[in-house]
Amino acid sequence: MHCHLIPQVDDGSKCMEESLECLKTLKAVGYSKVIITPHFQHPRFPNDEDDITRRYNEVKSQAVAAGIDIDLTGIAGEYRIDNGFAQRLEHPRFLQIGGKYVLVEFSLHQQMPGCDQFIFELQTKGYDVILAHPERYPYLTVGSSRMEQLKNQGVLFQSNILSLGGFYGEEPRRRAYAMIESGLVELLGTDTHNTLYAKALSDVSCDRKVEKLLEKHTFLNNTL
Repeated sequence: MHCHLIPQVDDGSKCMEESLECLKTLKAVGYSKVIITPHFQHPRFPNDEDDITRRYNEVKSQAVAAGIDIDLTGIAGEYRIDNGFAQRLEHPRFLQIGGKYVLVEFSLHQQMPGCDQFIFELQTKGYDVILAHPERYPYLTVGSSRMEQLKNQGVLFQSNILSLGGFYGEEPRRRAYAMIESGLVELLGTDTHNTLYAKALSDVSCDRKVEKLLEKHTFLNNTL
C-alpha cells in the first residue's frame, strides 16, 4: 500500500518497463494486490490528482497486457506536509487509500512546524491519517513525547518492510523493530521505487528474522 511505480512523476520508476518489472518482482515475492502512492510534494513533485489517475490507468492497462497477474487495486498519494500543504487543505482532492486513508510523510530531516494542526484539519474533514515510514525520521523514537502525541491524535503508522532489512541503514532498522515490537505500527508498505528496491524486497522476504517478527504481530493491510 505504498510504492512509486507510475513512471516519471516522482523519484520512483523512470519508465513503464521498470514499473512492469517491479510489479513482476512483487508478484514473485508473494504480493497479490498493490496500491500505488506517488509523491505529492511542493515544489519538487507538483503532481495533479487527475493526471496521476490517468497515468495510473495506463500502468494498469500495460500490466494486464503484459500478463502480470497482480491486482492494481487503487491509486492514492504520499502527501508531504510542507509549505504547500495548507493550500491543499483549502481545496482537498486527496487520493485516498481504501477510500478513507490519507498517507502523509514528514521531512526526513526536521519536522515542519504545525504538523499536528494539519493532521487535525485532515481528520476534521473526515480523513483517517497514516504516517509513512515513521522509523525513517530521526526525531521520532519509541517513548518520545512526539510519538505519543501522534498516537494520541489517532495517527496510524506504516513501516517500510525494507527498513527491517537495513536498506536505509542501521538506525531506521533498529527503530522499525522497536516500533513494531511495541505495537505502534498498524500497516506495512514496500515503498518500492525501482528495480533496486524490488530486488532488496525480494532479499528481505527470505530473512527469517523478519518473518518471525511479522508473524508475531497483526497488521491492517488485509482490511484495505
